[in-house]
Amino acid sequence: MTAYYRPLVQHGPTRPAGAVSLAGQPLWFTHAEKLSRTETPVIVTAQDVPHEALDLLTRPRADIAGLAMNQPQIMGILNTTPDSFSDGGMHNSVEAALSAAEQMVAHGATILDIGGESTRPGASFVPEGEEIARTQPVIEAIRANTTALISIDTRKANVARAAWDTGAGLINDVSGFTFDPQLAPFCAEVDTPVCVMHMQGDPSSMQDDPQYDDVLLDVYDFLAGQVSKLEQLGLTRDRIVVDPGIGFGKTLDHNLTLLRNLSLFHGLGCSILLGVSRKGFIGQIGQEPRKDARGPGSIAVALSGVSQGAQIVRVHDVVETAQALRLWAAVR
Repeated sequence: MTAYYRPLVQHGPTRPAGAVSLAGQPLWFTHAEKLSRTETPVIVTAQDVPHEALDLLTRPRADIAGLAMNQPQIMGILNTTPDSFSDGGMHNSVEAALSAAEQMVAHGATILDIGGESTRPGASFVPEGEEIARTQPVIEAIRANTTALISIDTRKANVARAAWDTGAGLINDVSGFTFDPQLAPFCAEVDTPVCVMHMQGDPSSMQDDPQYDDVLLDVYDFLAGQVSKLEQLGLTRDRIVVDPGIGFGKTLDHNLTLLRNLSLFHGLGCSILLGVSRKGFIGQIGQEPRKDARGPGSIAVALSGVSQGAQIVRVHDVVETAQALRLWAAVR
């Protein structure tokens, strides 16, 4: 029986006996929920978690491209596409994209995620040449004018290579390195930090009828398998970020299950990225059909994730998220 351990995360300067730090953060836990595919979940003490699993949950995460992973980092979303679900068409020119990037950095974003292919539900495939033409000039301009870490949001090795050559320092693959067999070897070759996301299906069909045996454990096992494959290629675990892929081939209930249990993914020994900004489930639960008016709901879910130890939040609303995180930290 394979067991999984979800830390029950707490905070505060006064810790009881037996408390252990979560991933080198100020957060800690004394107990964990033991999960399996065959037995009823039970609560165990941290001391009852097997040593190898406890080590992965507690070991401090290494910096990612110079950014500390013992505090939340904001990744600003900057899509150079005409059809992204929320900001499509807003940053098509280099000038508009650079202006948006500079504002995000000024307001607290430490990572800029540049995308040239929409991955909204129902989106069409974009040829790599067009994707490079959309992203490379923007990355070049941002690299010349800011010091922020640039992430390229792509599934394609040639797009990643062009972005890397221009100044990107993180490869963010929504397919979890399942789309282009050349992408993972390239990332290992240049030893770049990567983000591995879970997606069931592809953007054109992922929301048709997503099905799982157990969404939490299925996503965990997929990410564990992809992390292991990247390690075999030579990328160390401290160069890998994981993302459960909220909204990518998931129903409302699937999303909520993953969000409630997000701390489970610390068991992979990697930093966690949470991307929920303005997504459909926020509009559904928050009763807000306008995508650009979903900031409050997006921030609420981001703070819930940070409270469970998520190290990176991927957002459209950088100013508002940064303000919320400052208040969250002050209250904590």
